[in-house]
Amino acid sequence: MNKKVITVILIIIGLFSFLYLYNHSSNTIEIINNEAESTSTENRSLVWSDEFNIDGPINPNKWFQQTKLPQGGSWWGLLQHYTNKETNAYVKDGYLNIVAKKETFNDQGEIKQYTSTRINSKFAFTYGKIEIRAKMPTGHGTWPAIWMLNTNIDEDGAYWDNQGLGTTKWPKCGEIDILEHWGKNQGYISSALHNSSSYGDKVKNLGGRKVNDVSNKFHIYTLDWNKDRMIFSVDGVEHYRYNPSLKNADTWPYDSDYYFIMNIAIESDIETSFTESSMIVDYIRVYK
Repeated sequence: MNKKVITVILIIIGLFSFLYLYNHSSNTIEIINNEAESTSTENRSLVWSDEFNIDGPINPNKWFQQTKLPQGGSWWGLLQHYTNKETNAYVKDGYLNIVAKKETFNDQGEIKQYTSTRINSKFAFTYGKIEIRAKMPTGHGTWPAIWMLNTNIDEDGAYWDNQGLGTTKWPKCGEIDILEHWGKNQGYISSALHNSSSYGDKVKNLGGRKVNDVSNKFHIYTLDWNKDRMIFSVDGVEHYRYNPSLKNADTWPYDSDYYFIMNIAIESDIETSFTESSMIVDYIRVYK
């Protein structure tokens, strides 16, 4: 076989190899782009939000302040009273301030040394993309969270239970923790799913990562939730994805309406020097 024939054959092989790699690369890029589109808000509609643009108390048309203590007089070993006082929850200069304070407060026959707030949204929904721009409080022993519960939770004093929807005990009802931050692990943002298959202190459906300067700078915390999976991210960087292969009542109670909760709890190891700190929220938005 002469050199010209060999050269032609090599050119043909090279051309086919190029076309194969090009098409394979294009398909890969298309898949990535499709996933990016599915998690973006570009092709979605804003269905509910609070931009916190009116100074004063929180909007009573959108939020309910949950104050009723559980049986036993404490929030499962936590030290705070949740109040409906404006000093614990207010809007100023375009931001929601959820404030944990060291102060003696007597309520429902219980005297506690810390106050905070626990607000429930009067909006509930199934599936969507949630974006929250917020700063975390500081202080060893502080435990802020932005999370969700099913409207069917049987919890005396919760907004949707007061509406007559409380039929199901936790954790069977399901819980979605968009973000939690413990002051004793400053900068670590955690997301988790509680349900009958994984709950409480031994929850296994969780993930998180360190995020720079969560208390002095705003970050965008995101949950993208559809019928198949949940994706949790901070500033567009995914840190946890929940997609159980078997979806049943134990692993996936996430096919009905959930509502938001925002609060700061005080743990028993709160530092003695703690006096006050706030979770500051710029906005909370739901897209469909």
